[in-house]
Amino acid sequence: MNEVIVHQVDITHYCLVELSKLADQAKPFYDWVEKTAKRLTGSHKELNEILMSANKTDIVSIINACYHEVEEKRPLLFDGIGRVYPHAKACFYFFAWIIRDAPQQRLVPLIARMRQLENLDKIVAETDTLVGLILEYRSSVRSFCWLTVREVVMDRLEGSRRSIKGHHLEASIRTAIITAFQNYYSIHGNYGKYKKVTIADKQIKIGNHTIDVSVGLMPSDDSPIQTLLMPIKTRETEGGGHSHIFTRDIIAAVRELKDDKSKYHMIAVIVALNWSISELRNIDNQIDKVFHFNMNPNKFVGFDEASQIELNKYIQGILDNGRYQ
Repeated sequence: MNEVIVHQVDITHYCLVELSKLADQAKPFYDWVEKTAKRLTGSHKELNEILMSANKTDIVSIINACYHEVEEKRPLLFDGIGRVYPHAKACFYFFAWIIRDAPQQRLVPLIARMRQLENLDKIVAETDTLVGLILEYRSSVRSFCWLTVREVVMDRLEGSRRSIKGHHLEASIRTAIITAFQNYYSIHGNYGKYKKVTIADKQIKIGNHTIDVSVGLMPSDDSPIQTLLMPIKTRETEGGGHSHIFTRDIIAAVRELKDDKSKYHMIAVIVALNWSISELRNIDNQIDKVFHFNMNPNKFVGFDEASQIELNKYIQGILDNGRYQ
């Protein structure tokens, strides 16, 4: 990403590109809600027109159908650092975002209060609240089309990211992997050979090894769950033996997992200046793929277009065939 220098002052908005990319990954969720609305109302119209004109009964049906969807090949929704919301919370946030600001801070306490007053089921209270807000304020909002919703989602994600300290580089990598999976879902409406994809919201431990970003892949048949592992390594300086140490750690992890090789896919992400070419080749020979970004990690703002396309193809191969080809 190029710096934006105006009158000798750097005004670059580094996180805008990443937040825009993450907001775009809400599009499959939006499309899924739209398909649900069309199916229930029998309408050929877009979600915007349906929500702007639907009666209370239809809106209740749409929201309830989204909450109670049992098909596991359903799209995902994410917070500002790319962590996946549980499905019920994703439904609540999606509808709340399009009609109410700060739902977690301002709306959730009000819903908790009404549940105490009338002993209501959580989903019933949330649904009634969302329906009431849509009916009352849709004439003020005026649009539920995707471009409008995208701007709202990006704003909500930025607020979410501000409230979550640290993990910025991890969030950038998670955004890239989310983009790859959502790109596949937007094309196929599913996750290929897998009925469910679970993106871990924090580091995981396998044996003595810590993995920064990981994805669980549940096959559609009775095969064992597979896991995509993405260790991340950064280095701010050019000197030292970090590349050899990291290579050693990766190879040690691969050796530890080799007996269960069918359960694991592995990508390494390295963000560092002048990493040893021989060490990169050594790692690449041991695992599926290595992404090396030759830059100081303080300037890393996520996968560039070429790297994202390469990652998309890698994920497509796994989802299509069950293994990296």
